[in-house]
This record gives sequence, structure tokens and C-alpha cells, in this order.
Amino acid sequence: MSAIPSNLARVPNVLSTAISFGSINRTNVALLRIQQQITTGVEISRPSDDLIRASLISVLDARLDRGAQLQRNYTHADAALGVLDSVFQEAHSLALNAKSIASEQMGASSSAEERRSQANVVDQIIQSLYNVANRQSVAGYALAGTRVGSPAVAAHLGGYRYLGTEGGLVTDLDLASSIPLTFGGGNAIAGLSGRVRGTADLNPGLTLDTRLRDVDGGRGGGVALGPVRFSINGGPVAEVDFTQADTLQNVLDRLNAAIRDYEAANTVTALGPGGVSIAGGSITIDVASGVSIQFAEVGTATTARDLGLTADTPFAFTPTQSTGTDLNPRLTWRTPVAAMTGLGGPLGRISISNAGRTAEVDLSGAATLGDVRDLIEGTGLGVRVGIGADGRGIDVRSETAAGSAGALSIRDVVASGQTATRLGIRTMMPTTRIADFNFGRGVGIVDGQNDPQTNTPSVALNADIRVTLGDSGGTTIDIDLRPQDMATVQTVLDRMNAQIAAGLAGAGLPAGSLTAELDEGTNGLVLRQDALFPDALKVTSLNNSAAAEGLGLMGGSFDAGSARFIGVDRAGVRVNGLFSDLIDLREALRTNDVRGITLAGMALETSITSLAESRGMVGGYGQQIDMAKARETDRITADETTRSTLRDTDFTKAASRLALLQTQLQAGLQVAATAQRLSLLDFLG
Repeated sequence: MSAIPSNLARVPNVLSTAISFGSINRTNVALLRIQQQITTGVEISRPSDDLIRASLISVLDARLDRGAQLQRNYTHADAALGVLDSVFQEAHSLALNAKSIASEQMGASSSAEERRSQANVVDQIIQSLYNVANRQSVAGYALAGTRVGSPAVAAHLGGYRYLGTEGGLVTDLDLASSIPLTFGGGNAIAGLSGRVRGTADLNPGLTLDTRLRDVDGGRGGGVALGPVRFSINGGPVAEVDFTQADTLQNVLDRLNAAIRDYEAANTVTALGPGGVSIAGGSITIDVASGVSIQFAEVGTATTARDLGLTADTPFAFTPTQSTGTDLNPRLTWRTPVAAMTGLGGPLGRISISNAGRTAEVDLSGAATLGDVRDLIEGTGLGVRVGIGADGRGIDVRSETAAGSAGALSIRDVVASGQTATRLGIRTMMPTTRIADFNFGRGVGIVDGQNDPQTNTPSVALNADIRVTLGDSGGTTIDIDLRPQDMATVQTVLDRMNAQIAAGLAGAGLPAGSLTAELDEGTNGLVLRQDALFPDALKVTSLNNSAAAEGLGLMGGSFDAGSARFIGVDRAGVRVNGLFSDLIDLREALRTNDVRGITLAGMALETSITSLAESRGMVGGYGQQIDMAKARETDRITADETTRSTLRDTDFTKAASRLALLQTQLQAGLQVAATAQRLSLLDFLG
């Protein structure tokens, strides 16, 4: 309220007016603010209103914005999971229908015509599965991994090729958890083959362009860059800094410059004409006669050991010790073929079969590992080449589900230097495990059978394979395979040759009249008989053993020109998944193959289980979303309540304040008006 201070005896009109107007203006401003608070419902609209409360409100605003984004993530993920659930549900139903057909057609009561008719039904199931596999959700193609803008599966060479990636998109659930929006390859529908894992260590050497991030280092944990100390002949200690080095060329340049500077500063000759260079997987230093160069770490650093310049047991570079420890470089697509010392020779041709097609690939012109990849993938057979997890070899995998008949097989080309074997990607080698035969089913044998009369082990009842030679007497040799023989291709061949040698001796035939070996060009087991034998060699199964069939001998044929019985490759790599299972069932029905129908039914059972597990996993993610939604809703409610308490207007308090300010304004106006009416005559009274 405006008033003249009592300590002022006389007040000029200008001062009185200024004091009155100032008081009235302050009251008007306060009225404006309280009216804004009542109108907007917000008491704290700017930091200057209350710094402490404003800072707390800003924190809550950020939390609420984060919560709103998480709620959108939950809604988005829920919609994507709904599509994934429907995809696996429909695929599960299709698989059950196919399994029912397989079960019905296993029996002897079904005719060949009926099975061919059911093959058409299975073909329609495959088409339906193709549509299901390419279904889209809010995140894109549901099974395409991270390539959500293009279909997950495409028809290719009579099969179905997976075009997506192995990993899928995920969404943030906070608290270090995430939910998949799409699934990548390897699920029950869109599978990738088990890799043809490279068995050869290509042992890449260092090049000047080798990047330090592509070497394991002397300790096997990569290279931690930093300064390194060194001295020559025990003289003064100097440092060389590798912090900014990126390639081996950078390392050599810095090392060479540092040693040259040391030579100039200390009047010593340390380097020979070879200077600092690389050899194989190590840094080498050509040290002058009578000189030693010792490297050491700076403090607790590891750079010197990582670069192979020293070791846990220190050593010095001398004229007789010029090589550091191996840096173990890893393969990259830039690795030159010439630097892969594990190859043991130049590259030649390899043969690749996939999806029922075969192509020969000439790798002799490949300059780098990337060229090798491009040539193999350029066959258009639907295969993908990758570097092994250990960085020492390459893997090849099929992306095309074409059933068992279209499995991936990689072979050497005769007289081409065994290139596939040296690359470690031949699908059937002496080291191939028998457990990997027949797409992981292995090879069954007969073992542990006793003579019913004597109850002792019977040689005749445990024999698995009978070989009938093409000699004039039709000599037969029985082969008994034991569990310990079924480790690798080589152990099987060793057992077969041992049994063959004993059988030839017993029949009075010369040693070498029959041998078992692995064919270079077909990846099949080969039985080679004497070329002078007039008739063809034959193979039969004994005692209902599955060995001859499982090893590929029952499906083989005799080549009179080379006097060889050549088996078929049973170590091919099949794309596991529902597409392959359905294709196998369709082809078995078309060819009236009861055993094939049975195997396809067994594979379908596995896929059905996998699909059910996938649906369960999707359901589990859905439950996570529901719980996260509830938790986030509770948190948002609590934050909004707290923010409202701090920020929003208390209307009861504001109304009282408004009435008080209105009274104050009225009083101020009245006092100001009264003061303005006073004149000199009022004082002279």
C-alpha cells in the first residue's frame, strides 16, 4: 500500500507520485503472476521462479520423456512380437500337417500314386511357408535379421535362399535388457547350414599394410600402443613412441628412425644393411656385428611384448638373434594369398556343389583372400564365405535350403594341387568325423552280437559290409567295423584295409588286389581292385547293418576303366530348417522312397520342437514387455505426481493470494488518489 514515510517532514509531489506508482506496479505484477498461475495451473514456469524446485522439475521432465519413449518402444516391440508369434504359429501348423502326411505315407498300404499325390500337397505347404517366412511387421520383414527392407527368403535354384543376416533388430527396454523386433538366420524356418569350418591354419604372415588391430600380438591379446624403451650395447636408454601407429609400416618407420637417431647421438653403428623389416609373422632387425639391441617396457605397459620386441623373459636382438616373437596376424579380406604361408603352394581349382548345381572355381588368379571369397560366392550357388572365429582359416556355408540332395559339397579337382584340402574347406577329408556324416546322424554299425549257440562274440554276426571281388572265383571279403573305428574317415579306411588285407591273405590273393581309399574328385570312399579281374566289384550289406549305406557305398557304382567302385559323398552340409525338411519329404514322396519319408518325418519332428521353442521364446519376450509396461506406468505415475506437487498451482492458496493482492491494489489506489488531492493550502490550514 502506498504511504509517505513518517521520517519525511515534507515530500515533493514527484517523489510521492513515484513511490505510489512503484507500489501499485509491484502489486499489478504480482496480480499478473498469480493470474497466470491460476490460468495455466503451473506455479513454476521458469527457473527464476524457484531455482531448487525448477532443478528437480527438470530432472523429472527428463525421466518422463525417457519413460514416454520406452512406452513407445514397448508398443512397437509388442506389435513386432505379435507378427513373429503368428509367423511361428503358422509355420508350426504347416509342419504338423506335413508330419501327418509323412506318418500316413510311411506304411506299406500307401501306393506310389498316392504318395505322388501327397507330394503335391507338400509342395503347396512349401509355398505357404515361403509366404509366411516373408511376412512383414512394423519393423520390416520379420525374419530378415537386420536387412529388414528386403524379403528374408527368395526362391533360388529350385530351393529357398536366406537373404537376411544372422542377428536381428532389438529395441531398448532399459535396465540393460532388450527385446528382438526381428529374427535372423538360424531359426527353425530360415536356417543356415552348419559351416564347412576351415580345418587348415593358413598362417598369414605380416605385410607392410597389415593393420595393428588385425594381429593378436606377442601376448595373444592384441596390441596396446604406447612408448617403448631401448638401449644399444647397454648404453643410454631412449624411447620410441608407437601411440599413433596404425600399420606395420608405421611401426617399422618409427623404429628405424629411433635407432638411427640413437646411432647419431651416441656415435654407434647398430643396424646392418637390412635395417628393420618383417619376416613371416615377426619384426626382424638386422643388427651389426658385435652389437645388441635391448627393448623394455615403460612402467607397467605391454607395448614392447605386444610388438614382439621383448618377452616375459627378456631377450636382445643380436646378429644371431634377429627375429622377434610371432605377432600372430589374423586373416583379413586384404591378406595377400602369397602371405598365407599355411597354404603350402599356389591355388588351383576347386569344385563346389550346392542346390543340385556344380561349378568349378579357378582360384589361381586370386591375389587376396577377398578375391578368393568373391570367386567362390560369384558362382551363384548360394554360398557365403567367412573368416573363421580364430582368424586362422576360412569357413564356407550354404544359404540355400534345397533338401538333402542339394547339400553343399566342396571337392578337390583332380590334378589341381588339392586346393580345397589345403584351404581346409573340403567337405570330406581323412580327418572328417564320421559323426558328421549324413547331416549329423553318423553311421550305424552292428556290434556286440553273440552266437546264439555258444553265447560268445560272433565274427559273422558282427560283420557290416561284404565286398565281392571281380576275380574269376568271386572272392568275398567281409568287413567288421567296430565303435572305435568310427571316429574319422581315416580310422574307417584303416580298419577296412586291415580287414581287406586279412581277407586277401586268407583267399590266397596277392596283397594290393583290393584297397580302400578316399577319392580326390568325388569325395566318396573308393574300393580299388586289381585291373586284371574280369568282373565288376560289388558291395552288399550284412546283418541289416547301416554301415554300407551310411558310408555311401550302397549308392556307389563300379567304373570299369579304373577298376574302382566309387561311393557317394555322405559328408555334405545341409541347410537345417523347415524348408529343407519339407523339400526332403516332397522328393521322397515323389520317388516312393519309404526310408526317405521316414527320415524326413524324423527331421520334421525336430523342426516342430524348434518351432514350439521359438514360440515359447517369443511368448517370454511378450511377458517381459507386459511387466516392463506395468513397471514403467507405475514409475511414470509416481514421477508425474511428484512433478505436479513441485510445479502445479495450489488453487486454494492462489485464490487467497489473489484476493489479498486485489485488496492491496485497491488500498494503494485509494491512498495514491488521496495523496494526489492534497495541496499547500491543506498544510497551511
